[in-house]
Amino acid sequence: MNDTSSTAPLRLGTRRSQLAMAQSGQVAEAVRRVTGRPVELVEITTYGDVSREALAQIGGTGVFVSALRDALLAGEIDFAVHSLKDLPTGQPDDLVLAAIPRREDPRDALVARDGLTFETLPAGARVGTGSPRRMAQLNAWARALGREIETVPIRGNIDTRIGFVTGGELDAVVLAAAGLNRIGRAGEATQFLEPDTVLPAPGQGALAIECASTNASLAAALAELDDPHTRAAVTAERSLLAALEAGCSAPVGALADLQADGQAVTEMRLRGVVGTTDGSTLVQLSTTGPVPASHQDALALGRELAAEMLAKGAAGLMGERAH
Repeated sequence: MNDTSSTAPLRLGTRRSQLAMAQSGQVAEAVRRVTGRPVELVEITTYGDVSREALAQIGGTGVFVSALRDALLAGEIDFAVHSLKDLPTGQPDDLVLAAIPRREDPRDALVARDGLTFETLPAGARVGTGSPRRMAQLNAWARALGREIETVPIRGNIDTRIGFVTGGELDAVVLAAAGLNRIGRAGEATQFLEPDTVLPAPGQGALAIECASTNASLAAALAELDDPHTRAAVTAERSLLAALEAGCSAPVGALADLQADGQAVTEMRLRGVVGTTDGSTLVQLSTTGPVPASHQDALALGRELAAEMLAKGAAGLMGERAH
């Protein structure tokens, strides 16, 4: 099905969760507009969806992705939509990252009981997150406030996680703001966590649209949905992650943002953090350079900051590194 002028439906592979279906539905509508073809969603269950183990224990990197990629390579679907932060940093030769649409809000969000913010949580508050990155930064923040919290490992979809708060098991949970926005539940956040305090996961808030590299006509059509600024930013963030040899479940945060001088975008700032999950030690650095003019420029910015972080001892804070 390589002819995008065909009227046959394009098959979009997606995970089954409410969030995955919502974001895939948004992409499907955009693809209909640019191709003029109907798009049907094909639901695929990934290992990360059925396993109840902690992500770090089941491998973290790629557990939500491999089944979709297998379906692409088998010709069962024409393209797939992933949350970019779930994608391993290495790109297979037989698949192409055809588009990275404009990014949603990359920040983390707190959903706490009684409208509390992180600063007003009581000492000893139980805060749920399955992310070592969030644990490291939340514990460091609590220490800076002169307070201890208990970070509680959790898994599950957005409903399940918020349910831990509404059911009284936890005082708060931390989720990606983009996910809440995409399913219309941003109003339940009691605080959006600014990157100056909690850096998001590399690629958080961005989607990845992937197809077979042999399907050049579809790749070209999907490329119309690409946002160059988002692609440059997440490329720098993921380059940092790759250079640290860390997987997506490692305690690594990164965010690249564009710096404007008046109306003109002049620079890109990349911030990175690595920390121990108890928050006792963080390596947090930033670098600024010209807006990347090419993919290689964005990669170089990430590698440059990673080298500085490794020189400051980042490797010793990540546990077992990915290879």
